[in-house]
Amino acid sequence: MQVRTQQHDTVDALVWRYLDDGAGYVEQTLELNPALARHGAVLPAGLVVTLPEPVASTATFADVVQLWD
Repeated sequence: MQVRTQQHDTVDALVWRYLDDGAGYVEQTLELNPALARHGAVLPAGLVVTLPEPVASTATFADVVQLWD
């Protein structure tokens, strides 16, 4: 997926905006865009960045235990 940066964006902000809080997405984004690091921490507006494809979550939810019923 390709996205365009906005003013004051960082790689973390892009990942959070488009992929939520997935582990490893920042590292994958930097691998997909090797020249991205030369822009520094704050990316310029209008830069096209390739993001990794989101992975389906396999997390299961445990039953909620309430201490005071």
